[in-house]
Amino acid sequence: MTGSSNNVILISCDALRADHLGCYGYRRNTTPELDEFAQGSVRFRNAYSVSSHTREAVPALMTGQYPDVAIDSKYHLVSDTIASRLSEHGYATAGFHSNPYLSRSYNFDRGFDTFDDDLYLGQHKIIALAQRALDKLRNRHYARAEEINRRALAWLDSIDTGEPFFLWNHYLDTHGPYNPPAEYATLYADREISGREAQRLYKRAINDPESITDDEQRLLIDLYDGEIKYNDEYIGRFLASLRERELLEDAIVLITADHGEAFGEHGCYGHPRYLHDELTHVPMIVQPPGNKASVLEAPTSTLDIAATILDMIGRDADLPGESALADRDGDRPVFLQVQGEDNHSHLKRYAVRTHQETCRCERDCGSNAVEYADCADQGLRSELETHVQERIRRETGDGKRPSENVDGNIERRLEALGYK
Repeated sequence: MTGSSNNVILISCDALRADHLGCYGYRRNTTPELDEFAQGSVRFRNAYSVSSHTREAVPALMTGQYPDVAIDSKYHLVSDTIASRLSEHGYATAGFHSNPYLSRSYNFDRGFDTFDDDLYLGQHKIIALAQRALDKLRNRHYARAEEINRRALAWLDSIDTGEPFFLWNHYLDTHGPYNPPAEYATLYADREISGREAQRLYKRAINDPESITDDEQRLLIDLYDGEIKYNDEYIGRFLASLRERELLEDAIVLITADHGEAFGEHGCYGHPRYLHDELTHVPMIVQPPGNKASVLEAPTSTLDIAATILDMIGRDADLPGESALADRDGDRPVFLQVQGEDNHSHLKRYAVRTHQETCRCERDCGSNAVEYADCADQGLRSELETHVQERIRRETGDGKRPSENVDGNIERRLEALGYK
């Protein structure tokens, strides 16, 4: 354990699957900056997101609670965030991102002194109209990594860095539609396509996956890898800027993703609400103070991130996760969950992962009937059964859904990003 004076920097990437990083064995040199950072840090080879969709994965990551505790039935955050906890211990707190599902409209500003969600709505009508016009003109509905860096560094330069701070940057570039900046657009792809073509292809892949040809599948992967390379470069630049400001050496730095991304595996593209490895196996790299380098094999969950941070600053977590840096021998089960959508909205899917085994199940929330699959290990199935029963016991309330008052600009951006 360390003292509570260490700065904490959490970097998360949207829809970044682990097996497209060099340090996780990818064939392309997509992540030289992250690979170099990982060499001096603790890399978790078998890290899994607690869920396959941003609306459940990020709440768990930011609170250390399972999604069915962290959010309400309309995905509004209702649990304390790591920012809330660190604020209580004297940390200045700030978050920078541009995913509408993580906006202040869903209470994700909870615990942050400064919270920039790239949605300057309600502040001034002219600003809101200008933002809408700019989004339409550039056909891009989020802030690029370069802009997230600029805003985060401006905040750092405005505060007293002699006092501890918690900074969260969430980068959206690796989320579809895959439309890398010009110099990255043909880095792997043999042809360049417009932003609108990229958007149409991405939406068709999600809505009609069987229509995607082999060439189109390769193009989607090539463009995705171009986005990863761009994102990697700007994460590297951000870390270099922290180093120049002498803010990196003794800081606690955690780098991960909210979930992965599918490219035709199991007949899907994007990140539908299932719990297969391409959707849940994510990178997790942690730099504790002292730059201890190692590679850990034991399964780890993004649910552990909040507990890991609190452990490293010497505070009790009292969370269902545990410190990823805790000494442990052998294997360990980690649990995943996701709520179905549309025609499957009455279903909840659960899974348990160990180093070599998986067990999955699907629960009908109306009858609480549970159907199990891929459960060759009966002991593992028993652990999942116990976990599911505990989740059912945790579900409380009268079933009423709170009203959702979300600005139309948020809905528009969500549609552009393929969520709608």
